[in-house]
Amino acid sequence: MPTLLTSSPDIATVADLLERLGGIPPERVRYYPLPGTATEADVVEIEQRENRLCELIDGVLVEKPMSFRESLLAVLIATALNNFVMPRRLGVVAGADGMIKLFPGLVRIPDVAYVSRERLPGGRVPPDPIPHLVPDLAVEVLSKSNTPAEMARKRREYFEAGVRLVWLVDPGPRSVAVFTGAEQFSTVEADVSLDGGTVLPGFTLELKELFAELEP
Repeated sequence: MPTLLTSSPDIATVADLLERLGGIPPERVRYYPLPGTATEADVVEIEQRENRLCELIDGVLVEKPMSFRESLLAVLIATALNNFVMPRRLGVVAGADGMIKLFPGLVRIPDVAYVSRERLPGGRVPPDPIPHLVPDLAVEVLSKSNTPAEMARKRREYFEAGVRLVWLVDPGPRSVAVFTGAEQFSTVEADVSLDGGTVLPGFTLELKELFAELEP
């Protein structure tokens, strides 16, 4: 039986729990299953029953926020990546409902994920609803309820798992923070092309055209 996270001496109050999760709003934390007892099966069951996406962190189900604007940007980025990846048979690109297990008990859902063919078991996409995969590239489109601490924790987990590149897309200032390590990053503004670096050599994305889709 899972150990209740809330029984940890570091988690004395609900505020402590929220802080550990990155200072996220309480409305994103599922009360049932009780925090600290949730499993991967609960992630799948809630998605099938309620059509809600939840990440699994320390036995806690945390709902993943995404509005129409963030979804639009994620789809456009995934399309651009697919148009580059598929003809070259480099691997696969998953969208904003692609649940992946980074470590046992840790399920994350990048808004876009590119997994090279070399990282696919036997070169094939696993049939599991939550496959144990580590993307080469993880893309997160920031929502209003995402906090800096939440995204910092997520980046650490990505790179600890073996992710090589993380893009944090910010619709507000219309820029992309390109992370090659949990704290190593550069910012690409909207008037500059985003490239795939050593992960996807030759790939480019015109950010001006990407963010123009948000115009009325």
